[in-house]
Order: sequence, then C-alpha cells, then structure tokens
Amino acid sequence: MSITTLSSRELNQDVTRAKKATKDGPVFITDRGRPAHVLLSIEEYQRLAGKKRSLVDALSMPGLAEIDVEFPRSRALPRAADIE
Repeated sequence: MSITTLSSRELNQDVTRAKKATKDGPVFITDRGRPAHVLLSIEEYQRLAGKKRSLVDALSMPGLAEIDVEFPRSRALPRAADIE
C-alpha cells in the first residue's frame, strides 16, 4: 500500500489522478502543507468502518446457544427515574 499526498490545489486540478491513486492506498490532501483530509476507495472505507450488524444478526451468531447467561430476577416494581 502506498500513500499519495496532494495539495488542495493539485486535487482541484486533477481529481481523476486522486481517484485513481486510491487503488494503491489512501490519498492525503493537504491545506497549507498540513494533512487535512484523506480520500479512500469505497472498499477501503467499508473495510475500515466494519460491517454494521443488526440486533437480529448479533443474536443469531453461531455459538450463542452454548453461552449460559443468568439474569437477576426481581419482584420489585419499577421506580420512577430520578432526573435532576
């Protein structure tokens, strides 16, 4: 993986070059010589962000049936929340 660095001006002048460079790795975009933004391919972004799971997906994970969980039982009535 290589990192490409472009100034904001270079990005504005050649967006296609920046988009093609994301195939090899992230593209750092600088403002006044300092890194300000990162351009990634959608595949790399999704890999870094991770797949979001729904509650149904999480509860249907293989092996969950073998986990023993005990929840405390209480006969106490629910009480009002103390909000102050």
